[in-house]
Amino acid sequence: PIFLNNPTSFENKEPMKIAILTPTYAPYSGIDRIVEQQEQELTSQGHDVTIFTLSASMKPKHAKLVELGMPKNPFFQRVYRLFLFLDRGKVNHVVGQLVHFDKIISHLYPMTIFANLAKKKNPNIEYVYHNAGVGIVESYGFLEKLYLKLFNYFNNRMIRNCDSAVSISDYLRKVLKKETGIASSVEYVPVDMKRFHPGLDGKRIRKKLGIGKGPVLLYVGRISPHKGLHILLQAFSLVKEKIPDAKLIIVGKPTFRRYFLELQKNAPSGVIFAGFVPDEKLPSYYAACDVYATCSLWEGFDIPIVEAAYCGKPSVAFDVGSHPEVLKNGILVKKGDVKGFADGVLKILVCV
Repeated sequence: PIFLNNPTSFENKEPMKIAILTPTYAPYSGIDRIVEQQEQELTSQGHDVTIFTLSASMKPKHAKLVELGMPKNPFFQRVYRLFLFLDRGKVNHVVGQLVHFDKIISHLYPMTIFANLAKKKNPNIEYVYHNAGVGIVESYGFLEKLYLKLFNYFNNRMIRNCDSAVSISDYLRKVLKKETGIASSVEYVPVDMKRFHPGLDGKRIRKKLGIGKGPVLLYVGRISPHKGLHILLQAFSLVKEKIPDAKLIIVGKPTFRRYFLELQKNAPSGVIFAGFVPDEKLPSYYAACDVYATCSLWEGFDIPIVEAAYCGKPSVAFDVGSHPEVLKNGILVKKGDVKGFADGVLKILVCV
């Protein structure tokens, strides 16, 4: 097998009242892809599941949804999330609901605030922290680094009283242990092999994007500085020097507008910004490419590398974070080595 999914840790014979806490519940968030899978699995086992979130742009299939609200402006959203503990009215209201649950699964700060306080008020609650990590990379400016360091500091304080923790990679397990002393089990993010598999037809996507039969690179994920898309564009320019008709499809939602506009401005010919693509349509995009390419500077797991592998597509990625664990088909390159990355892509394309 390309990559084995771990058995779930949520099996329980007795029906339970379970709360899943996630900052957002959106289709473009990797964490919320995990939440969606947890919700479906837990409800199928007969558990009564409620998802608590600050903002939701999708609805769970079987669980209840509680949307707590936060500012609409992106800047004020970030400030609010960092200092949510100051909103005592909301905190007390949510904790008052959570104390009646049997189990809380919390994903990431600031939702860990609610889980921490609920556990203190009702020690009988089982508090599980689901660790997807917080990446702080050199491409961020001073203020962004400061924000994330505070974010990580607050998060680590709020998980001290968890009963157990689950990390989505061995890399994150080691980071969590080093930063907090908390031991965690490792459960890789499951990928649906019924949808992501070899033999899928990518011709429709190529036709839709006007690509033709030339070689295609694909990136899937948020458009954010830590994803290293500025480096990917540099590497792609080197690829085009050898293969002028090569194309690069960038699939994802921009989460840093200024960064996105700069990417568009500097993108060489052959780069296609496809925008957000719903999860159910992603397999066709993998089928349309020849190589999956990511210059991400930090990853706690990297779902698209695994999805690409399941579709029979090799990947090229930097040797950072969890990539040595998850990249089973392709080439790892030293972090920041633009020429080495381009050479890795060219090596794969020659063999296609």
